[in-house]
Amino acid sequence: MNTYFSQVYEVVSRIPYGMVASYGQIALLLGDPRQARTVGWAMSQCPEELAWHRVVRSDGSIAQREHDALQRVLLEAEGICFLQSGRIDMQHYQWRP
Repeated sequence: MNTYFSQVYEVVSRIPYGMVASYGQIALLLGDPRQARTVGWAMSQCPEELAWHRVVRSDGSIAQREHDALQRVLLEAEGICFLQSGRIDMQHYQWRP
């Protein structure tokens, strides 16, 4: 497995229940904020047991892809509320390690 991807998964595994992190935030925590797209690639191949749904865009939106509706359901099940715009209030729900 790609070492960088493994590091991404380790960070994602630490995101607490009811909180989210952005792709760019994860890249920053790994030392290079310009690697947000690489974090996205890693998440597209993540292990099934990983709480992948807790990773969102920096503006609080859910990336449009195959499981975006499921992602919203999973986040709402954790108590995360969405604004009328369909985004998450990152001031309130963003994980700050």
